[in-house]
Amino acid sequence: MSGMSDAGHPRVGATRRLARGTLLALLCGLAACASPRGTLLPVAETVPGATKVDMLVATTRMRAEDPQEYFSGNRGPRLSFAEFIVSIPPEASRKPGEVQWPQSTPGNPATDFVTLKADVIDRDQATAWFRRTVRNVPKRRVLVFIHGFNNRFDDAVFRFAQIVHDAGTPVVPVLFTWPSRGSILAYGYDRESNTYSRNALETTLRTIARDPDVGEISILAHSMGNLVTLEALRQMGIRDGGVTPKIKNVLLAAPDVDVDLFREAVLDMGKQRPSFTLFVSQDDRALAVSRRLWGDAVRLGAIDPEQEPYRTGLEKSGITVLNLSKLRTGDPLNHSKFAESPEVVRMIGKELAEGQTLTDSRVGVGDRIIQVTAGAAAAVGTAAGLAVSAPVAVIDPKTRENLQGHVENLGQAVAGTVDQ
Repeated sequence: MSGMSDAGHPRVGATRRLARGTLLALLCGLAACASPRGTLLPVAETVPGATKVDMLVATTRMRAEDPQEYFSGNRGPRLSFAEFIVSIPPEASRKPGEVQWPQSTPGNPATDFVTLKADVIDRDQATAWFRRTVRNVPKRRVLVFIHGFNNRFDDAVFRFAQIVHDAGTPVVPVLFTWPSRGSILAYGYDRESNTYSRNALETTLRTIARDPDVGEISILAHSMGNLVTLEALRQMGIRDGGVTPKIKNVLLAAPDVDVDLFREAVLDMGKQRPSFTLFVSQDDRALAVSRRLWGDAVRLGAIDPEQEPYRTGLEKSGITVLNLSKLRTGDPLNHSKFAESPEVVRMIGKELAEGQTLTDSRVGVGDRIIQVTAGAAAAVGTAAGLAVSAPVAVIDPKTRENLQGHVENLGQAVAGTVDQ
């Protein structure tokens, strides 16, 4: 067998097949984001049974040269604002967890996500919208969403509208969108644009918190959006000796963040910091590729929270972890489970509505995740997260299996493909 090349070795062949599958998933993920130009142009009216989500947008993107696109992937010189009202099709015409993109423009409100209003506004108008809206929301709760890598402006608007709708919880929706090129080949540009936006996000959060009518603020960040979120909160903690107490919960979904950077950011926030919840998944293919790009540095969103040193570190820090590794959605990259699983989105909405911290230390949360997925392709395993005010509890340990090494295999697979 000495003449056999590495390519003929069964293990190498399997690795390369896995690599091709990973790259195919990446391409499928990119293709899924494709949409016709002008999807955000408002339609004249919606249809009976459709739902409206009225959101405020704060962005560091530059205005697009094409007025149909509103904002581009370039970096703007200052924080800009907009108001969008998104119409979501009637429940009988859609599947929760999905954004139904128009195949052509204008979209059909009976079957597609469309906008009813799309106005670029100034700071005073944004302030007036916020004050008017927050007074009409029970408990005056605000939800700020920060999207991840490879998101165009319309991606961010429609995805946030889907999350708000499917969560089913009254909130003031504020989208913070940073300059992403919306290209899988622009990882470096997106990463630097993310850092470029940290001061603007800090300013946005401070402005919201200063409003006396605001009850509490929750933050939901996805993928690379976790980096700018942590940086903004870290800066706030250093400047003020802690994070404003109105920011109660920070939900970090599939964070594309170095584990060591996360630890230092949390420490820099000081003792007065919000409750953190991590949504992790060891089969996240996008984070496997990111890990390879960053010299095999472990990404926070792909850790196994049952393994050391993560388990002990998370417990000491009072960080809650929800492990979604066994949950199956339509996402080929396994990178957006938090948004594409109707059960998880509804769970987030319910817990925020009740003013409680997401934690599987409370049996109710863990049981609910497992029960709603009973009979599905797979159940959701829960990690032994530790809430600040509750002891550790392991929920249904049979649903958790050791997936150690899975992410490493994906990284090696991608490396083998790149080498060719």
